[in-house]
Amino acid sequence: MPEGVRIRVGQAAGAELVGCDQRALQAAVDYVAGLGGGLVEVGPGAYTMRDSLHLRSGISVVGAGEGTVLRKAPAVVSPLLTDADYGEEAITVRDGAGFDPGCGVAIWDERGQGFHVTVARIAEALPAEEPGSHATDRPAALRAGHGIGGWDAINAAGGANTQARTVRVTVPMQADYSFQRGGQAATIFPIVSGYHLANVSIASLTIEGAGTADPILNGCRGGGIFLYRCHDVTISDCTVRDYRGDGISFQTSHDVRVERCVCTGNAGLGIHPGSGSQRPVVLDCRSLGNDKIGLYVCWRVKDGHFARLLLRNNGQDGLSIGHKDTDNVFEDVKSEGNGRYGLHFRDEPAAMAAHRNRFLRTQVAGNGQAAIRVDGATTGLRFEDLEIAGAWAIGEAAEATAISLGPDASEPEIVGLRLTSGIPDSRLLTTTP
Repeated sequence: MPEGVRIRVGQAAGAELVGCDQRALQAAVDYVAGLGGGLVEVGPGAYTMRDSLHLRSGISVVGAGEGTVLRKAPAVVSPLLTDADYGEEAITVRDGAGFDPGCGVAIWDERGQGFHVTVARIAEALPAEEPGSHATDRPAALRAGHGIGGWDAINAAGGANTQARTVRVTVPMQADYSFQRGGQAATIFPIVSGYHLANVSIASLTIEGAGTADPILNGCRGGGIFLYRCHDVTISDCTVRDYRGDGISFQTSHDVRVERCVCTGNAGLGIHPGSGSQRPVVLDCRSLGNDKIGLYVCWRVKDGHFARLLLRNNGQDGLSIGHKDTDNVFEDVKSEGNGRYGLHFRDEPAAMAAHRNRFLRTQVAGNGQAAIRVDGATTGLRFEDLEIAGAWAIGEAAEATAISLGPDASEPEIVGLRLTSGIPDSRLLTTTP
């Protein structure tokens, strides 16, 4: 990280940039990036986020821990009034209030999910009146074919008597979104995000969602902190809480370090390295009470190092790993009180299973169905110093299961096993469909 320039943004005397929303934070980041990189200090206070804080290469953003809260503004949601086509850079929404320039926005339909969701910023409102008869009379966006059907849709819906609005956005549509397939838009977005950047540090920030009224933004395109195609990024001493999606998600991003972070109460996954992210390092983190999975190791994650983690009271699994996620090392992981499995190796064929993962000093206790579930044709798992303290049963007749193997899974190698809480030998290792 270059030393570069240093600027302080805040809400009190002494700040060089004063503000209480993402505009002040973004101005500071852009200013420092324009001078070749450096440090942005964010002072105490709550900052209302109507769009992401968009990171830039060579930047370090440091807050005051619990005192610096980046809080997402409540979302507005609307059905699309007409289709938003692949490559188009405009949308027309039925209920336009709140879809204002500068706000972040996501667009999707029943078919357009995962990476096919578009996340962008609203750049401008396009005119609602009838376009001129000559192309040169139209705004530049309309002349380029973006939003050109907006007036026709608004006119068909009642013209000036509707609340509809056509807006230009900064990212082309990543799929075809049909209003007949439930196409909609909402002002949802990652609270802190980075795309195609390198050499960045984020530290001592508290990231807070807007509440349960917001739609959920999936972890392929969002998170409280979200990275896409980045490398050499460090996230440290941050808390992400109550976000309507994943806590920390980084996709196709290499050599990312997550240290001493807490992800709690998020509607998706806690920590989500995925989509071919190589050599992730996740240390001294806690993932607590998230709706889905505490640590979700997604597709093609290799050569990662995960150590000193607490995965507790998550709705599904403590840890989930699967598709081509091989040759990772997990040390001092404690997974307890999760709704289904403490550790889950997902169902994949031999060519794509989570082979050769190694676990050192692992504690698994009090999970809903089994301490460890191995699905798919998974081989080469090794546990050294494994402690299992009994799983909570589901249903009165269920028994605790320590290690449950799917029909195609190979038995893991275990060196040093300690059992407590009276797990019967008959339930230590079982094979079930």
